[in-house]
Amino acid sequence: MTPPPALKRIHHVAYRCRDAGETVAFYRQALGMDFTTAFAEDHVPSTGAYDPYMHVFLDAGGGNVLAFFELPQQPEMGRDPNTPAWVQHIAFEVDGEADLLSAKARIEAMGFEVLGPTDHGIFRSIYFFDPNGHRLELAWNTGTAEELAELKRVAPLMLEEWSRTKKAPNHAAWLHDKARAAHAAVKQSV
Repeated sequence: MTPPPALKRIHHVAYRCRDAGETVAFYRQALGMDFTTAFAEDHVPSTGAYDPYMHVFLDAGGGNVLAFFELPQQPEMGRDPNTPAWVQHIAFEVDGEADLLSAKARIEAMGFEVLGPTDHGIFRSIYFFDPNGHRLELAWNTGTAEELAELKRVAPLMLEEWSRTKKAPNHAAWLHDKARAAHAAVKQSV
């Protein structure tokens, strides 16, 4: 068997949008992404099927590209009704707490509801939805090298236990205790 390919990075991640112009404007205004490329075709190159589309690409930083398809000939877009809205999301990393809080203020000023910051023990996040209903997360990493090493060490143990029991393993319970303690400290200072 040949070895797997040597992956360099994610070339792009593509989602559907309701309106390509509105989507580009949102990501430029809310997150400062640069609009880099647009493709428009009447036929899908990979299948040859007639399905006119606009495909837009935005620079998400660090060589990461976020893309969207507007498909006017298809039924209105929806989401999986059997998956909770909080599950499927795109998470972007920010440099620090100031970036996280200023992004929250900016997005709220644009009229969007923002949840958080939420402390996950090794990162803090805010959550919001784009105009298409895609959930987005901005995350600021706060974990130490030791904490990340411990999480990597227990990951196979947790997965094995989960696979057997379908109940949350406690191998990383310290992570939630840390987040709860940080939340309590913030409440006391307010």
